[in-house]
Amino acid sequence: MKAFIPWLTVLALVIALNALRLRPLATALAVGWLIYCVWTWVRPKRPQGRPN
Repeated sequence: MKAFIPWLTVLALVIALNALRLRPLATALAVGWLIYCVWTWVRPKRPQGRPN
């Protein structure tokens, strides 16, 4: 359940910003979140230390 907390938080913020008629800000938040998620999925792996 812990893994869904950031997703639910962003979803709640986007809905709240839309309700407050702050759609450009909601869109920026949603697009930023999408870019962050894609980046964490495709970013290069960090080099690991040599196993002993």
